[in-house]
Amino acid sequence: MNTEPDKERDHKKLGKELDLFTFSDAVGKGLPLFTPKGSVIRRELERFIIDEEIRRGYLHVYTPDIAKLDLYKKSGHYPHYKDSMYAPIEIDKEQFMLRPMTCPHHFELYLRKPVSYRELPIRIAEIAKLYRYEQSGEIMGLQRVRTFCLADAHIICANERQAAEEIEKALDLIEYVASVFGLTLDTDYRYRLSLGDRSNTEKYIKNDAAWEHGEDMLRKLLEKRGSKFEEAKDEAAFYGPKIDIQMKNVNGKEDTAFTVQYDFHFPVQFDLSYIGEDGEKHRAFVVHRSSIGAIERIMAFLIEKYAGAFPLWLSPIQARVLSVSEKHVVYAREVIDALKMANIRVEIDDANESLGKKIRNAKTEKIPYVIIVGDKEIELKNISVDSRDYGKLDAMPIADFITRAAEEIKARK
Repeated sequence: MNTEPDKERDHKKLGKELDLFTFSDAVGKGLPLFTPKGSVIRRELERFIIDEEIRRGYLHVYTPDIAKLDLYKKSGHYPHYKDSMYAPIEIDKEQFMLRPMTCPHHFELYLRKPVSYRELPIRIAEIAKLYRYEQSGEIMGLQRVRTFCLADAHIICANERQAAEEIEKALDLIEYVASVFGLTLDTDYRYRLSLGDRSNTEKYIKNDAAWEHGEDMLRKLLEKRGSKFEEAKDEAAFYGPKIDIQMKNVNGKEDTAFTVQYDFHFPVQFDLSYIGEDGEKHRAFVVHRSSIGAIERIMAFLIEKYAGAFPLWLSPIQARVLSVSEKHVVYAREVIDALKMANIRVEIDDANESLGKKIRNAKTEKIPYVIIVGDKEIELKNISVDSRDYGKLDAMPIADFITRAAEEIKARK
């Protein structure tokens, strides 16, 4: 992993320069506001992961951002996670909490009807809005915030063999997602086996045998995959051990980007069961995982990874059309209309400025494609194209550019 600080890549600096997100004292610390451009990146990330998860058999759902305090007492988040939760809210003489996790919500969905062994595994997924109280000194840009959207999922399995298979599949998904982003295992990210501490019964559920079994299972699974990993004590979830995918920001600070967790607590706590082949009730097994992590955190990592020069599919503005002079604006707008019809995010720069200045502005803003229209382009009914990544291209018909851009977007190069 690159450990050299690079202030020019810092996502806080680039986020401001590229107008992607901001913070407001009037709104509150650690509560990001996403601009229209930053919202494009979020939306593309969310669409990407939802579509990919659905292809892999996940069932996407929506659940509330708030629930009764009693639900979190039952789950154990309260008190085990109490310090990271917001204070209870009293409504109609009942206490509610902003949720720090989706686990109990998804379990309540599972419990709505009897489940047969034939239906398992059931993969319940959600892009979920969560709320966690981060200490003021820990808040940092988009990497540590007080509200975020997590690409979360809970996989209900029939037995331990099925749970192990689902953990493997979750790691396959994570590695695929990382490859799409251009991230390399053991260079841009690494595996960590996060263990519990048997003596810390305030932080962890007391069940020594379950901890030993779960940790050994994850260890053997990583060894079987041939994955390099380190072990870290006292980094597990309160309900079980986990495999964390660790990434560093440009300042050398490491955070967990994605995670896969083995849960021995909630199946008992919520009586998660299914009807077996014998017609009897059997205890289910549960795997927790986040495929793309928190959208805010992965955005921060990607801003720094790409130094703000996003690949075409993620770029807020994919092309900018520059008119050489006022007399070329009408044709420039025809080009704009054609690109918009092809779902390419495009804008025009028809300011009364020199062409050189317009080109420099586009490069400063890291626009992937700059399209220039002047007398020659109008005469030949084509466009001149300058690519941020591939340099100056041959003049081409608008349709050819649309085909090129569409292929690049689809490939997520």
